[in-house]
Amino acid sequence: MGKIKKTEVIKGVYWVEIPEADLYLLCGCPEDATKHLMRLRLIVPTEKDGVTFQTGPNAILLSDVALQNGKFCNLAEFPVLQMLYLQGMLIPGHPNNTGIKPMLIGAQDQIDAQMSYIYRGNYGLTSKEEIIDAGETPERAEMIMRMKLKFAFGRILPTEELLDHRVVTPEPVEIRNGATIKRLQCNIFELSYGGETITIDLTVKRGRNDRSAYPLGFQSVPRDYFSVVHSGQGDGWDINRPCMGSILIYQGKIYLIDAGPNISYSLTALGVGINEIEGIFHTHCHDDHFAGITSLLRTDKRIKSYATPLVRHSVFKKLSALLSMDEAQIPHYFDIHDLEFDTWNDIGGLEVLPFMSPHPVETSAFIFRAFWESRYLTYAHLADIASFNVMDGMLTDDDTAPGMTQATIDLAKENYLTPVDLKKIDIGGGMIHGEVDDFKDDTSSKIVLAHRSEALTNQQKEIGSSAPFGVVDSLVSDSSGNLRRFAFEFLHNYFPDMERHFLRTLLNNPIIEFMPGEIILRKGHVPDNIYLVVTGTVEKIRSEDDVYNVISAGGLIGEYTGIHGLPSTSAYRTVNFVRALRITTPAYRELISRTDLSELIDRRAKNREILEQTWLFGESVSPPVQNQISDAMVMHEFDAGATLDNLPSGAMFIVDKGVVEQTRDGEVIGNVKVRNFFGEEQVLFGIPGVFSYRTLEPCRIYEIPGDKIINVPIVMWKMLEAHELRGAA
Repeated sequence: MGKIKKTEVIKGVYWVEIPEADLYLLCGCPEDATKHLMRLRLIVPTEKDGVTFQTGPNAILLSDVALQNGKFCNLAEFPVLQMLYLQGMLIPGHPNNTGIKPMLIGAQDQIDAQMSYIYRGNYGLTSKEEIIDAGETPERAEMIMRMKLKFAFGRILPTEELLDHRVVTPEPVEIRNGATIKRLQCNIFELSYGGETITIDLTVKRGRNDRSAYPLGFQSVPRDYFSVVHSGQGDGWDINRPCMGSILIYQGKIYLIDAGPNISYSLTALGVGINEIEGIFHTHCHDDHFAGITSLLRTDKRIKSYATPLVRHSVFKKLSALLSMDEAQIPHYFDIHDLEFDTWNDIGGLEVLPFMSPHPVETSAFIFRAFWESRYLTYAHLADIASFNVMDGMLTDDDTAPGMTQATIDLAKENYLTPVDLKKIDIGGGMIHGEVDDFKDDTSSKIVLAHRSEALTNQQKEIGSSAPFGVVDSLVSDSSGNLRRFAFEFLHNYFPDMERHFLRTLLNNPIIEFMPGEIILRKGHVPDNIYLVVTGTVEKIRSEDDVYNVISAGGLIGEYTGIHGLPSTSAYRTVNFVRALRITTPAYRELISRTDLSELIDRRAKNREILEQTWLFGESVSPPVQNQISDAMVMHEFDAGATLDNLPSGAMFIVDKGVVEQTRDGEVIGNVKVRNFFGEEQVLFGIPGVFSYRTLEPCRIYEIPGDKIINVPIVMWKMLEAHELRGAA
């Protein structure tokens, strides 16, 4: 039997055991990494000296890059929490507290980023000054800081006191007890012990790869007037369910309450396309409510971010730490809307009241309401609350000591027990979660229990309800035809100058529903119908060119080939339940001819084809946004050997023909080939001159001005990922 055992957990994540060296290594730590280890029984309960605790990793190998496939691939917060508390490595007197600290292993920049991100995950804002900068008064900042210090046992600890680390280099570095590691190339490592070696490759290939720890079936969620979709009832350790979260639907629009791990997988299962999301309400920055935030950037518009400034500062500081990005850059990816504590904030008729929930990090609980038939219908979302016993134990009369005043405790209890039509509560227990007994006399019409991994006890079942994934509590059903209204808005955005009676002609067609995995348009077939995607997600596939695009709400299928009677060069297949407006091809062709749009559509279609063939623009970029970009595209042609130092600044470039050599400080970094891009650093950071470029053969290159893409989050996000990967090469 070998001394090193290597097990693939999921693609790009491995488990390595070297028992003789007392090394148990988690290689790669994307969202829900601990759940995958639990599911494979690599984390199991054990007992020593009469104490029950969990086994698991004692070190983590980080990816050389923070982003792969558009998602975080270094999220060590929950694996570290599992080591410190569930394994007992930090608990005084615990049999597993041997003085060995959890260890982070990787590149220096990634270790630094993880240390800072875990620090923010533990504490959020860490001084009165930071809290005041978030808009709080000095008196309230003092109150919040005293409460935080009580949760932190009186002291804000630097992460370095909790964790050890090793910086990986091309030369062997000892991890522990003779086990060594070295970097072979970006994201590829060699581990050695006792004359044995293994190779670890943390590269995640591009494409759809949700890597969820639990299966979810497909459902078709109605777009009600006012309803709550229960999209998560579990916690960060629940291997069978998504973490606590909800989808709020108001007048057919989709709002998320938090974005937990693998939120994209949950949305796909519910038939929600990423471009349908109107906004997100942030409760706090712990990973089980935060880790899926990157999925919200895979859209062609800035999703609205609703939070109190206090919570948003905490969330954005953690996000900027993860990305090693200036915090001032984060608003490029979100449309920020501030909420005021303890006040009803009006969001286009949907009203929300945030109130502070005692917690180690800045946390808001929410009550939502909508007026209907002479009264308000209400929903309360109480994620990460404190139990009444815990709050009572924090009471102090010393206004300089860590703790809470009686007035603060009484207000929190009163807010928690506000009667509503529907209430979802955290009953996770312990020091930082709620207890169901606190709500036994709550007079709300319906209480839903959440934020736990164990089955409900009979006592808990007497107080609250369960809500399996995808269950909908409809407070006000839709009678106004929201889907058809959305279809009209999509068509108007696509044809902004078309007269309304022509748009209504298009709209006077049926909206039909496709099942998950159903082919809408076969490759090689001439389209009989043209489809406008209203809800859900469609994949566009052309295998011979390795083209894979994702089409979300607002996308058109079969337009160009239908108008010209050409066979489709790609297959279009549903990912989940999809609702689409079906327009017969002859009718669409006739309307385009009558409105003199044929030439414009042809020109745009050719440019869109160039965009769609690239990874950069081939996902969730709707036709209206593609049209804006295609109208601004400028073609350049160069002979072989041409230097490209004089290309316009503030733009990025797509190679449509030929090969471009990329260098930095005279060293060749790589070649940019057809369907790839360069110059992203100018758009991302406004810093031209980082790289130099030269054509290796005759080239055709398309220039895209930065101002046309700076507000398209999915494009900016992918450029950031590519830039980071090039920097790590």
